[in-house]
Amino acid sequence: MNFPYRSLRIDSTGLPLEWIDFREAAKLYSVGDVVYTLGDHLYTIRGGINAQSGLRSEISINSIIATRGRSKHFQQKLADFTPPLNNQTLFKRDNHLCLYCGSQHSKRELTRDHVTPISKNGQDVWQNVVSACKRCNNLKGGKTPEEASMGLLAIPFAPSYAEYILLQGRNILADQMKFLLSHIPKSSPIIERIQSINTSPPVFKN
Repeated sequence: MNFPYRSLRIDSTGLPLEWIDFREAAKLYSVGDVVYTLGDHLYTIRGGINAQSGLRSEISINSIIATRGRSKHFQQKLADFTPPLNNQTLFKRDNHLCLYCGSQHSKRELTRDHVTPISKNGQDVWQNVVSACKRCNNLKGGKTPEEASMGLLAIPFAPSYAEYILLQGRNILADQMKFLLSHIPKSSPIIERIQSINTSPPVFKN
């Protein structure tokens, strides 16, 4: 069975939590952990036939699923949340652009560049890394952008929790995108990059 879309799981107050596949969603429905649903219908999962009623069981899965509970401990950690740094999410943050020459590439053609090189005490953190094509990374070498006369097209930043959830999404549906964007400030660089996607060539997908 091919289920290309995932549901966005949120808590009972509407905080985005994670992406889940149809198996995880069906389990939440079956144990009664789903409080309410939003968005469009995605799938109908059919099970066995009830011996007494003769009816076949069905679970209707929506694109956005709210589940019980809200962890106070998790809530407290959100303000200081820093997502794990990996190239896949980094390249999505930068819209698969080389932030030096501005050209768009597949993930195979991109590298992680440290704005302030590690050799100059730069750190491997979101605020010091950008997507760079192999050519630009080689040209820059162990220099800072100023030393290499290579200006940055955008300032690197650490995604917030909601931004990170958005960046983790694959095949995001319109209703899911609208919901996530409602949790992201309009001043966020992510908003600008999403808008640029609508007026630029297609982004290379994972």
